[in-house]
Amino acid sequence: MKLSVLDQSVISKGGNASSTFRNTVKLAQTAEELGFIRFWVAEHHNTNGFAGSAPEILISHLASRTKKIRVGSGGVLLPQYSPYKVAENFKVLEALFPNRIDLGIGRSPGGSPSTRLALTDGLRKSMNDFPQQVKDLQGFLNNSLPDAHQFHDVHAFPTTESLPQMWLLGVTHRGARVAAENGTAFTYGHFITPVNGQRAMDQYRNDFQPSQYLTVPTANVCVFVVCASTEEKAEEMALSQDMWLLAVGNQTDTRIPSIEEVKSMNLTNEERLKVKENRKRMIIGTPEKVRNELLRLSEFYRTDEFMIITNVYDFQDKIYSYHLLAEMFH
Repeated sequence: MKLSVLDQSVISKGGNASSTFRNTVKLAQTAEELGFIRFWVAEHHNTNGFAGSAPEILISHLASRTKKIRVGSGGVLLPQYSPYKVAENFKVLEALFPNRIDLGIGRSPGGSPSTRLALTDGLRKSMNDFPQQVKDLQGFLNNSLPDAHQFHDVHAFPTTESLPQMWLLGVTHRGARVAAENGTAFTYGHFITPVNGQRAMDQYRNDFQPSQYLTVPTANVCVFVVCASTEEKAEEMALSQDMWLLAVGNQTDTRIPSIEEVKSMNLTNEERLKVKENRKRMIIGTPEKVRNELLRLSEFYRTDEFMIITNVYDFQDKIYSYHLLAEMFH
């Protein structure tokens, strides 16, 4: 089993962006020491709990503070940007850190309609252009745009001996099909929606077209995990993730609350049902339970690599969870 990390740089209440980024660096260094394969950071906008609004900048910092772990985006929100500029950003990163950069892209709008318009500087771009944008991004990365393309004489510099590894992040079979048709690697977001995964992964494998980037289908699955030495400790740690996820869904304060704050909350029946539903996106428990669940998902999805995301209040609890995971599989 290959394990990797997705870190969203979520701010815990009482912390701030600077302390959160310091923790992201510590987590990347710890992940490298523990033998995790890759470390990805997310992109979120217009929300107070997510510090990571500029993954390209964060990737550069993390790669400079680590030695060998692959560092990347999970993912750059391509519909809001110019494929040319994304290609340039990641070719610079690849030149700085050869054979260590992952370019993960997603189709997400990045927030509310007004947030998306702010990102595009008022230009109303269609989400339906995403498949073409993926092709354009590949064309700029390896200077292979067709002669008929309006920008075929525009090259993305610097020239690099290697290219970043390209991943497409998706939560439906449609996203899987775009990854397959363009010969990119594919990440399925079980942590976002666990219900479409088997269809998406089957579609990806069945439709995969070899490319100069990738000759065989390559996929991983991202899942929330909270691991502790006892079931009771894991459940207590997960309380802060439960309430944080509820706040994200309600678009309220998206910083992670403390366990004490969570224990003092009075939830409505509707909120309790939502927490129960969200648990389907997570694996919570002892090392043995988490191992068994990951092995079950590995068979279900037919993949041997998982991106692990752990958003709990206490950073030491987070490190502890990743340590236990590493001990199980390495």
